[in-house]
Amino acid sequence: MLQIRKVYTVVEETRIEGGKELDNPIRMIATMLVMKNPWVGRGYVQDLMPEINEYAPEIGETLVNELFKHINTADDVEAFGKAAVVGVDGEIEHASAFIHTLKFGNKFRDSVKGKSILSFTNKRGGAGSTVTIPMVHKNDDSKRSHYITFEASIPDAPRADEIVVAIGASTGGRPHPRTGDRHSDMVEMGLI
Repeated sequence: MLQIRKVYTVVEETRIEGGKELDNPIRMIATMLVMKNPWVGRGYVQDLMPEINEYAPEIGETLVNELFKHINTADDVEAFGKAAVVGVDGEIEHASAFIHTLKFGNKFRDSVKGKSILSFTNKRGGAGSTVTIPMVHKNDDSKRSHYITFEASIPDAPRADEIVVAIGASTGGRPHPRTGDRHSDMVEMGLI
């Protein structure tokens, strides 16, 4: 049975960047779930799939439901990403297990009507570790204006026998983007 100790959400709203006001403030949201690591204390477990199949859909659904408490519709989301941090008694593979399956990712992707691959980080760390969520445009992962990162932490998580699983969403790209995009670079360089 999935043991969720807490759900933790952080919302940041940027209104001014570089001294210039934004026409529309940009909100970035990190929704994180703290769960008991089902593999800790069992030694090396070869087959992680039973727990992945059982828990990943519920993890995805719980995080998506929490996200939608902070956004109105799928159209509000322009960029997205995911992350996991496993406590020090777990393996990096345990952090990866729940976020690198379509049973988790598609819950998020479908809920915000996205098509891009979810960018990610997964790592090991102790309580208070930074959860780093890289994001890309939900439908065009080559759109540089939406290459953004949101960081947050939970003071008491992950404990040694826990995993923090997170999703991140943004209502826009970087404020005042001015670095072009991959397609315009390719045209300029004569690659297409």
